[in-house]
Amino acid sequence: MDATLPTARRPSLVLAEDHPQMAREIARLLDEDFDVLAAVTDGASLLTYAMRLRPDIVVTDIGMPGMDGIDAAERLARALPGLPVVFVSIHNDPEIIRRALTVGRGFVVKTAVGDELVDAIHAALRGESFISPRTPR
Repeated sequence: MDATLPTARRPSLVLAEDHPQMAREIARLLDEDFDVLAAVTDGASLLTYAMRLRPDIVVTDIGMPGMDGIDAAERLARALPGLPVVFVSIHNDPEIIRRALTVGRGFVVKTAVGDELVDAIHAALRGESFISPRTPR
């Protein structure tokens, strides 16, 4: 009898990025390892989709129109405790990074997304922190 092994479920995520080209590039990068359930362009949509879809993790830009990624992540932390968040941003201000890491498990500068984001997501899913080596301390 030929036994079929179950396939492991890929982790799911919701991506929030307000620049369409960057969102497409990030989604394409992540699609190899993760199920990208939705890509949204602002914090309010991030809340809506994360609450509805219940992903394993959220990847969000910080600077977005309306509600920024940090504010959205803070609201998600109250609504969905334990949901890991990884931030991607062009911001390298240590105060913004510290604020982001009070609610998120990871921070990757956009210039390092291709090299570091997949590792940051896997670390966050394991309950570990990840801070881009290119981030000022």
